[in-house]
Amino acid sequence: MAPWWLAWLALGAVGCTWLAQQRLQQLHDAFDTDARIAHRVLSQRMVQHEAILATLVLLQPEGHAPEAAPWRALTRPYPQVREVLRHVDGAQAWPAGWPRGMEAALTQSRASGRAVLAASNLSEGQLYLVQAGIPASFALHLDLRTTALTDDWPLPPGSPVHAWLTLDAQNYTIQGGTEGTGRWQWQAAKTLAATSQPLVLHMQQAVRAAMLPWSSMLGWLAGCAALLTALRQLLRQREARRRAEQLLQLGQVARLNTLGELAAGMAHELNQPLTAVLASSQAAQRLLAEAEPDTPLLRQALAQAVAQARRASDVVTRLRRLVEHPDAATHTCAVDLPQAVTDALHLLEPQLAAHKVQLHPQFAPGLPAARADAVALQQILHNLLTNALQALSAMPVGKRQLWIALTHQGAQLQLTVRDSGPGIAPDMRPRLFTPFATSRDHGLGLGLTLSQSLAEAMGGSLQLDAAAPGPGACFALRLPVHVQHTR
Repeated sequence: MAPWWLAWLALGAVGCTWLAQQRLQQLHDAFDTDARIAHRVLSQRMVQHEAILATLVLLQPEGHAPEAAPWRALTRPYPQVREVLRHVDGAQAWPAGWPRGMEAALTQSRASGRAVLAASNLSEGQLYLVQAGIPASFALHLDLRTTALTDDWPLPPGSPVHAWLTLDAQNYTIQGGTEGTGRWQWQAAKTLAATSQPLVLHMQQAVRAAMLPWSSMLGWLAGCAALLTALRQLLRQREARRRAEQLLQLGQVARLNTLGELAAGMAHELNQPLTAVLASSQAAQRLLAEAEPDTPLLRQALAQAVAQARRASDVVTRLRRLVEHPDAATHTCAVDLPQAVTDALHLLEPQLAAHKVQLHPQFAPGLPAARADAVALQQILHNLLTNALQALSAMPVGKRQLWIALTHQGAQLQLTVRDSGPGIAPDMRPRLFTPFATSRDHGLGLGLTLSQSLAEAMGGSLQLDAAAPGPGACFALRLPVHVQHTR
């Protein structure tokens, strides 16, 4: 179960990270776009101020009455221009309310030939711009509070973006935003494109958790969970189907071997009585031939008995020859015994889990390969493990234990299967490997006999290990070590 959780976490983390990056990249691109638009808007406003002054200096408009001065009308199309002042050098002083330094800025403008920022009070959003001219110079009193927040300003009210202007150590906040500073922030800073007004536009936005696409990420996690659940279910179904097919194949082999063992046992049991019938019938026929003449009916009956006895003997002999496997040893090969045990346990994994059996495998390291028939070995292991499970079913759940040990003993490998069941009854031990001997209600008594015959056909042995410590029954399977022949 843990690998599936890890797969879900890994897949979910990758997908959520990608979704979060895509969303944050979209928001960051929008922030960069708004920063470029804001810079362009403010730069256009500042350049307009220079253009206004340059036009006034060039045209030199005059007004006899202050209230009729034509430049006063500039405050209507340009709301950021609070006041326009015409100044004649030496003929008038700067009016009250205008800051100091106007004369110095006028001198600097006359030397450079362009507009100069005379004074600034960014905390209140006030700028004073002047450009020298002949016979009169012109100055603008600008209000930044109406410069930025116009219809073409890209940031709507309530935007989380914080925007402000800086000049030297002065700051003017254009838009405060709705969020405070965070650990991760997007920032942009660029000087406005007006030589006379070298203000720097700063924009900043804190990256918050609320920006992440939580609904999409939760949907991705749910989709990954559904996909992995379906995949896990599919794999479990395939595994169960493959296990069922292997068990079916193993069961078919077991039934065939059981039938063969049954036929061999019947042939062994019936051959001697039939042979005795044959010998008695022949003797009776000879005696009848030497004695007084018998009736033809008796001779005919005895002849038929002899013929049927011979026929039965031939049939039984052919059946035994058919079901026996005299060439089983020719099919042996190198078999990895630990892997064979693992495969057998895998086939019986549902039964082990259903019975809640505590498994204790003990495999010695560096075991060589065994010389065995893979199919016959699987049949033996299946019989031993099935017998152990049936014995453990009579025990309480907490006491169902199964030990499987693999050791190397000289030229043989030994496999022991020991359970914590009730063990073998003393009266059954001498008949344990006898055909049809069983202590179970529905048992045939051929499983251990078949397993012993298969083990002996591979050059090994199968015995009950009566000296094994602990409760239950312990069976020891010995198989020869595979020897690699070299030429």
